[in-house]
Amino acid sequence: MQVTTVHHAPAGTDHAVIGAASGLLGQYRAAADEAFFASPTRTLLAEGVHARVPQDGRPLVDRVAETLARARRDGVEHPLVVGAVAFDHDSRAELAVPATLRTCGALRDDPLIALPAPAADRIDWDIRPVPAPEAYGAGVAEAVELLRADGELSKVVLSRTLELHADRPLDLPAILQRLGRRDPGGYTFAVPAGGGRTLIGASPELLLSRSGTAVVANPLAGSVPRSADLGEDVRRAAALLESPKDLQEHAFVVDAIHAALAPYCRDLVVPERPTLVRTAAMWHLATTISGELIDPAVSALELAVAMHPTPAVCGSPTPLAREAIRGIEPFDRGLYTGMVGWGDAEGDGEWVVTLRCAEADERTLRVFAGAGVVAESRPESELAETSAKFRTFLDAAGVPQ
Repeated sequence: MQVTTVHHAPAGTDHAVIGAASGLLGQYRAAADEAFFASPTRTLLAEGVHARVPQDGRPLVDRVAETLARARRDGVEHPLVVGAVAFDHDSRAELAVPATLRTCGALRDDPLIALPAPAADRIDWDIRPVPAPEAYGAGVAEAVELLRADGELSKVVLSRTLELHADRPLDLPAILQRLGRRDPGGYTFAVPAGGGRTLIGASPELLLSRSGTAVVANPLAGSVPRSADLGEDVRRAAALLESPKDLQEHAFVVDAIHAALAPYCRDLVVPERPTLVRTAAMWHLATTISGELIDPAVSALELAVAMHPTPAVCGSPTPLAREAIRGIEPFDRGLYTGMVGWGDAEGDGEWVVTLRCAEADERTLRVFAGAGVVAESRPESELAETSAKFRTFLDAAGVPQ
C-alpha cells in the first residue's frame, strides 16, 4: 500500500493558507483508523493504516525504527508514525504509519480558527469520580507522609479520573473542534487508543521536539487556576511566579530534563527562572530548554523515551515515585501522562505530554487530571487543582460546572 501525503501549506512556516488548518480540524471524523494532531508548528490529519508498530517485548524505539524502515522499503517516500504511547512506554504504544497524511501550517496561524466552534449538545451525564474526592485527598495526605518520612522521595504526582456516561452517542469531532479553537496555540489531538476507543485532548506541554539537530523541551510544573476577573487573574499569575512550593516543584522537573538531555546535546540552554504559560483554564510555570544534538542519528522519540516520565507527571526520583503511585492510585493510567505526537524516519518529531484528555468510546468518557505533591502540599489545594484541570476537557464536552 502506498502512503499518500498531501501538503496543504508548508508546515512550520509563516506562509499559512487561510482555512487550511481549520479545514483539517473540521475534516476529522473520529474513524477507527484516523488521527489528528496540531501543534504550534503544524497540523496533521492521518487517515487509514499502512503499518502498525507491533506490540511486543522489544524496546519501543527499535520497534518504531523497524516499522519506519519497512515502510520506506515499501516505497513510502517520507514515512512517519503518529499516535500515543502509554505512561509505561514499554507496555503499550498505539502508533501507526498512516495510509494518507495531510499536513499544513499551525492552527494558531489560521485566522479562521477564531470562528466559533459548534455548540455542545444538551446531554444528561452520569458522573462517577475515581477515586472519590475524599479518597483522593487521603491519598495526597498519604503521599505527604511518605515525602516527609523518606529522605530521597521529593515529589509524587497523583491523578484522578471522572467516568462520564452520556444518554446519547458523543460527537467527538465537535469536542475536538472546541478544544482546538479554545487553545489554538497548544497541542490538540485525537488518536486511536485501542479497543475502539479514542484518546482526545489538548495538552499545554511539549515533552520534546527535534528538527534537524535542534532540540527543544518545554516542561510545565506548578499551576494555578485562572480567574474570570482580570485583576484576580493577574494577581494569581504573579503569585505563581513567586510561590516557593511551585518553584520547587518546577525545579525538580527542569533539573531532571537537563540531566536526561545532557548526554545527547551540546550547548544546552536552561534559563535560570521559569516564565508563565497560560491556557484558557490554567496558569503554568514553564521553562524552554534548547540544545543541539551531538549525534544527528538520535531521533526525537529516542530522546523523548530517555526523558519520560518526567517529574512533572511521575515525581522524583522516578523509581520511588512510581512505587508510590502504584500504591496510592486506584487505577491504571494507560495512555494518560504518556506521550502523543509524531516522529518520522529522519528522526524529527514532536512528542507532547498526554494531559487535559479523555479516553472516549461511543457514549463514555474517562477524563484525567493530576497534581504534583511535595512535602508542603495540602490535600484541599491539590483537589482544587485537579478540578480546575478537568475543566479544559469538561467545557469542551459541554459538561456543566
